[in-house]
Amino acid sequence: MKKYVMFFVAFSFLSQCYCQIKGIPMQIMANAPKTVTFLAYDAFEYVYTIENNVFKKSKGSENWEYKNITLGKITKVDLQNPLKIVLFYEDFNTVILLDNQLNESQKINFSEHPTPINVTAIGIAAQNQLWIYNNLNQQIGLYDYLKNEYKTISTPISTKIKQYTTDFNAFVWMDDNGEGYSCSLFGGIRSLGKFPNADQVQIINSSQILYSLDQKITLLSRQKDAAWTSTPLQLPEKRFEKFYYQAQILAIFTTEGIYNFKIILP
Repeated sequence: MKKYVMFFVAFSFLSQCYCQIKGIPMQIMANAPKTVTFLAYDAFEYVYTIENNVFKKSKGSENWEYKNITLGKITKVDLQNPLKIVLFYEDFNTVILLDNQLNESQKINFSEHPTPINVTAIGIAAQNQLWIYNNLNQQIGLYDYLKNEYKTISTPISTKIKQYTTDFNAFVWMDDNGEGYSCSLFGGIRSLGKFPNADQVQIINSSQILYSLDQKITLLSRQKDAAWTSTPLQLPEKRFEKFYYQAQILAIFTTEGIYNFKIILP
């Protein structure tokens, strides 16, 4: 796999927002082949990708990969902990945990658990746990992957989860009505208000959201329970099909290929 090289060419940025926010610095990076799904570029300059349903990690001459053709398509990858990478195969209700060299450390088939679990959303949580959205009871739960123990922590969610993200302490989602919510490790659910009606929305965390509308990408952010503020990102004049943000890298998917930008969100 080609090495992704960072070119230190800075783009100017003009902040236009409801309240004054400093511009977000960007640096263009080399393009990736369109056949590759770019996932992340971490602090140690490792690149994580999916190519032909094979999960890969690379830096220079260092290359690792993981593939499991028996489990179907990789639905989600959680890279928050590089020593405990989570691969989710929704078709087979299964999670694979990998170490930092992509060796399989654990395979979890939720269909074999004594408690009926049908996972449709997942992410790594604190204290050796995984966030679980169990579609059977429409509730959020926590699964201890060392003890093989599962517990439901939230009340039933009456609306459909349209998009979601997780960190070690929260499960954040937008429902099919455009309303945002956050669930804590103790099961408390907090409303985050209405999310924008846009072509695409990506939840970064409970206080940062990126969305695209009419070929423009905007950051929504807020401090605690303050009002949301809006900061547009000025990108090269290229039509894009979608975008993805992970580990300070914004990937823009165009008909020509993938353009990657280094962005440090405020």
